[in-house]
Amino acid sequence: MNITLPELCGNEDNSYLERFLYSKGFLRVAGCDEAGRGPLAGPVVAACAILPTDSDHSLFVDSKTITHRKRLELRDLLLEIGASCGIGIVSEQKIDEINILQASLLAMKRAVENLPGSFPDFILVDGKFSIPLLTAQAPLVKGESKSGSIAAASILAKVARDRIMVDLHQHFPAYNFLKNKGYPTREHRLAIEENGICPIHRKTFRGVKEHVKQSAAFREKR
Repeated sequence: MNITLPELCGNEDNSYLERFLYSKGFLRVAGCDEAGRGPLAGPVVAACAILPTDSDHSLFVDSKTITHRKRLELRDLLLEIGASCGIGIVSEQKIDEINILQASLLAMKRAVENLPGSFPDFILVDGKFSIPLLTAQAPLVKGESKSGSIAAASILAKVARDRIMVDLHQHFPAYNFLKNKGYPTREHRLAIEENGICPIHRKTFRGVKEHVKQSAAFREKR
């Protein structure tokens, strides 16, 4: 079923698109987003969420605009209200193999496939690109501010990835992933210069690839 989303004027609430799609006969409308395109280390993580039709979509906003504590509260709320949620993860090795754009889309695909229950019949996808799936979907630039479902997915993805990076910090404390979550902060860049790279760094990313040979030589000397 082909469908064109209505143009948004900017004053619609963030359940407008979902309500429009339900009015057109779609039964399971999902939002999909990812976290971790920009870091120098760690996986990219995506989430997919289907909010109950009677839930307050306005509670869910772009994960980048709220605190970590608020993200945790909203993640727990999603579970409490019975939202259908799926997570997809693509490793840093796969990112290096297929590039970050394709890895992000693959993570989204996995998130959709990991949803419990039946497959969604329409997906609102954050960004410019569609997920390589057969189901009906529409990419939505800055979708976290336009769709409660995408906003919910952004919160789930961010919380899941942060948890992964906190765990990885225990294995590679020199890089302080506990704080920077793998993003290219000044502290993280200095740690790479001082220690070389570790196994979870993305070797094709600028800021890492310059140190690949240096790190290999250092390990051989040891």
